[in-house]
Amino acid sequence: MPTPPNHSQIDPKDVQGLVRFGYKTLTEGCYLLLRIRNAAAARAWCAVAPVATSEFMDHPPDVALQVAFTSAGLRALGLPGDVLEGFSDEFLAGLADDENRSKRLGDVGASAPESWQWGSPANIPDVLVMLFAVPGRLAGWRDMLQTDAWKAAFDLMHCLDTSDMGGHEPFGFVDGVSQPAIDWEGARNSGASQIQYSNLVSAGEFLLGYLNEYGKYTDRPLMDSSDAKAAELLPALDVPAKKDLGRNGTFVVLRTLEQDVRGFWRFLDRQTQSNAAERQQLGQRMVGRTMDGDPLVQESAAPIEGIPSGPQSDSNRFTFDQDPSGTRCPFGGHVRRANPRNGDFPNKPGWLLPRLWSMLGFSSLGMRTDIMASTRFHRILRRGREYGTPLTPAQAVESAPADDAPRGLQFLCINANISRQFEFIQNAWLMSTKFDGLAGESDPLLGNRTAIGDGLTTDAFTIPREQGVRTCIEGLPQFVRVRGGAYFFLPSVSALRYLSRIGD
Repeated sequence: MPTPPNHSQIDPKDVQGLVRFGYKTLTEGCYLLLRIRNAAAARAWCAVAPVATSEFMDHPPDVALQVAFTSAGLRALGLPGDVLEGFSDEFLAGLADDENRSKRLGDVGASAPESWQWGSPANIPDVLVMLFAVPGRLAGWRDMLQTDAWKAAFDLMHCLDTSDMGGHEPFGFVDGVSQPAIDWEGARNSGASQIQYSNLVSAGEFLLGYLNEYGKYTDRPLMDSSDAKAAELLPALDVPAKKDLGRNGTFVVLRTLEQDVRGFWRFLDRQTQSNAAERQQLGQRMVGRTMDGDPLVQESAAPIEGIPSGPQSDSNRFTFDQDPSGTRCPFGGHVRRANPRNGDFPNKPGWLLPRLWSMLGFSSLGMRTDIMASTRFHRILRRGREYGTPLTPAQAVESAPADDAPRGLQFLCINANISRQFEFIQNAWLMSTKFDGLAGESDPLLGNRTAIGDGLTTDAFTIPREQGVRTCIEGLPQFVRVRGGAYFFLPSVSALRYLSRIGD
């Protein structure tokens, strides 16, 4: 097999812009969940859809459109079955169609799919259209898109609105601080061991058709080059004789997470006897950051690959190496669970014998450093947005109005391997009651508190102490409930045009 080309061949004009930008300056946005009414009309719309790309521009756009499809949507468009089978099993099965998957992801009880507002097995959309705009432009942008051709192609199932909370998520904490840096130029040695934690991640973790952190290509649909409709698709880098439907595309996970902001701050208020300073401190322990986004652990003395120097990156330039006992950021804190910031080997041995010693589980840092998977294989790009109106902690503990509207997060993440990235993080880190040697507790924010095994509880949160006995808080309510969700394929621009021709 020839040596695989490096990632510098990525054409940003072929990649939908959400992967690269996130459109933070376009603070108005909504997610339109559509059902395909007429396949021919939908394919015709795909041929001319004004999709914004990842190409850098002198001036950011005022509006942007992105489009993605569920497996049901691709089937409704007319994608041949043998091509569809090239997608991953989890994408084909969907987020809510498998009871075992729901259990693994923590989608049980109040978060079970049968209670979802959208995305349950009987209510799965075909198409996701994401609209973003600068303030004052969203309504006009949406109206302009909904032409007669649009109306002939789609029926609107749901519109998921978003709001701008000034960079904070509904609980009040600065959000979006930590994101992986994509190796657009192929500088990483994909597949090599990584001793130190790095924030620079191989492009193949977020784009299909390129080398991932294992130095491998993620499975995706490859097509015969003789197919005339696939003529404009790019060739597969690992199988040049084939056309690659996945290349420059990726998968999107969209979940509506309703946050009980009042319940969160009222619980903390009761735990701290209405001491505002202690209430905030306890919330920060659960999150793992201050409300301003600063980490609870010290800044790393050594540079971290993928995190530039400068004040704008100070809140992301850290690992948990200098907090081995979890006294600054508890082991169960949300940011520690969501990104453990570890390398491939406990204690980061620099030469062969200590590395072997570490691989065998005899790290000098003890058992804890050996029981989590390496972070590099389980990163996601988060592109979610808030919805509802903001509440300060002080407002949250006050009596609620009778018409208190829901608020939460339209969680959206990008990953090339749903099982190894989103599902692993959700199951092995956030929902796990054994994460980092813990017992009887899941993520303090996202946990569903459902008992496991022989009725073992999962509603605790432990705070280690430098001196004295650790503090264990019990009886945490469920603060976040899933209200909808689905898996989508975000095609490249060339793949979108291919989809427009499959009915010719």
